[in-house]
Amino acid sequence: MRHLSIWAALAATAAMLPFTAMADTADGEALNNMEWNEIVELARGGEVNWFMWGGSDTINQYVSEYIGGILEEEYDITLNRVGVSDTASVVNIVLGEREAGVMDEGSVDMIWINGENFRTMQQADLAYCGYTDVLPNNVLVDWDNPAIANDFGVPVNGCEVPWSTAQFAFAYNTALYDAPPTSIPELLEWIEANPGQFTYPAPPDFNGSVFVRHVFYHAAGGVENLLGEFDQERYDEAAAATWQILNDIEPYLWREGETYPTTIAALEQLYANQEVGIVFNYEPAGVGINIENGTFPPTTQGYAMTDGTIGNTNYTLIPFNSPNKAAALVLQNVLLSAEAQVEKAQPDVWGTQPGIDMTRVEGEIREIFDAIERHPNVVPAEDLAATALPELQASWISAIEQGWIENVGN
Repeated sequence: MRHLSIWAALAATAAMLPFTAMADTADGEALNNMEWNEIVELARGGEVNWFMWGGSDTINQYVSEYIGGILEEEYDITLNRVGVSDTASVVNIVLGEREAGVMDEGSVDMIWINGENFRTMQQADLAYCGYTDVLPNNVLVDWDNPAIANDFGVPVNGCEVPWSTAQFAFAYNTALYDAPPTSIPELLEWIEANPGQFTYPAPPDFNGSVFVRHVFYHAAGGVENLLGEFDQERYDEAAAATWQILNDIEPYLWREGETYPTTIAALEQLYANQEVGIVFNYEPAGVGINIENGTFPPTTQGYAMTDGTIGNTNYTLIPFNSPNKAAALVLQNVLLSAEAQVEKAQPDVWGTQPGIDMTRVEGEIREIFDAIERHPNVVPAEDLAATALPELQASWISAIEQGWIENVGN
């Protein structure tokens, strides 16, 4: 197993965690049929072991102090945050426990997860599912939004809960252009009308790959035609149209498409030097940061596309063999609360966008959220969310990236 050494180290760490105090006694099916106050009482006095990426001091502090403080003060639950560098290693812990016959006393109670790792958990039947309606704060989640209901193209189906969101956004210089192109068809026309003023990082650069996927969605007649497992016939049809579009615009790109920037940082520098007129990023707040640090001109303005941009949601998941499922459910409900979501949206706490639908939040907490000082040149998150598009499954993404290299980049 590729992560065997990591698994061994983490398993040893997990073995030292104090699992014995008040482990939940109800299995998943029983919990799904309980009232919420019964679940809270079952969890009270226990603990929950949350394995998550630990590379950010601000995120770690938010989780350990703010979230951990709520669990301790209101529910007498101890939060054990286990920092990891690779979520796949945690998936391997759960997989290894299943292979060893550890079916109800696992070491992992919750994982911060999305994308291919979620797909692996679901396909291997490693996730606890069917409980989301039990969570009182589930009413704040917009499950009708495909970017929430699908995790990189894989239907969530009650097996995980959203935590935060990010979304692709474009920006342009208002001092140079009266108005930007606000859809992929308009952008393709704009590129030909403004030779040399547009380019994108070469895939597999993350942001460049996302831009290519936007064109792929357009060529396929909409993302709804691409959701689900990889389909070679559907891919071939959309790919042929996509490569034609991208090759047709190549002579109108920066340096006539003879070369592409290799990173998003290189594209941002081209924009800063006014060599190109449009820039983009999967983190919209970067526009404000780059204006404040003097990289971008203050006339830069972020904007949303009328035909949508791709959104990325990250989630929390409870493994099938968690011995502390009730405590994990209480933790998930706290994470979904409007108060906790607004706290992490504060720029000095984390600055990430909520995983809940803030239009469903009222009263003082909504006023606090609305009063968060955002840079005026950053596109409002609600404008982006109104037309969010889901990510595709990993098998589609790798095929599109390789297809671009072979048919466009070469």
